[in-house]
Amino acid sequence: MSTEKKNPKLDTIRALLAKAEDPATAEAEAELARKRAFEMMAKYGVEQAMLNDGKPSNDAPVNRQIVLDNPWAMERVRLINRIARALGCQLIHLGRDGGGPGRRVHLFGYESDLERVELLYTSLLLQMNSGLAAQYVPVSRGVRVWRRSWLLGFIDRVGGRIEEAEQGARDAARNETTATGRSAALVLADRKAVVERNYRQVYPRARKGGSTTMTGTGFRDGWAAGGHADIGGRRIGRATSGAISA
Repeated sequence: MSTEKKNPKLDTIRALLAKAEDPATAEAEAELARKRAFEMMAKYGVEQAMLNDGKPSNDAPVNRQIVLDNPWAMERVRLINRIARALGCQLIHLGRDGGGPGRRVHLFGYESDLERVELLYTSLLLQMNSGLAAQYVPVSRGVRVWRRSWLLGFIDRVGGRIEEAEQGARDAARNETTATGRSAALVLADRKAVVERNYRQVYPRARKGGSTTMTGTGFRDGWAAGGHADIGGRRIGRATSGAISA
């Protein structure tokens, strides 16, 4: 996946996030910039679906396999899966990549949506890793167990924020129609059906994975950190450690 395409709206998002990242920006002002950036990202997804309705050459359904490396490879799988499903994509975890520690996943979705998945995943992975590194682990608890609990709390919270924002963008567009006269609801429903069909053609026997329940201070602290995370695609278009690799 590539984020090299120039787009004025993505440039605006970059500018908002740069402001939010500036240490000189007051926290309240930075939070407003982050919030606006994510709202624009969600709206951008709906706009792309509407503009490209009936134009498969502009925004075609595609699929890609990628490898998510350690550390915390399985938690990275959970993070990208939560993002992908919120953005109208499908993902299946294929297990270890060869004999290494990395995990291979297969993503299905429209090109513009997979681009958004990459932007959000790259951003949130960075924030998740840096947030975990800054935590004080209680000496009375197992370090790895507590850290995993924190990561799952972060993923749960930030995933919920993404889902809420995406739903808000879809609701705001419910009365809009494309150039062909189709409603936003119909366009988005058709895209979802196409992605599901393509996914099921390759993996007809795939089953939904089980949920993981975690409690304790690690989960609560991670959940709280996810509430402050910049979910607007931080550092869009910039190389980031741990980004998606083919």
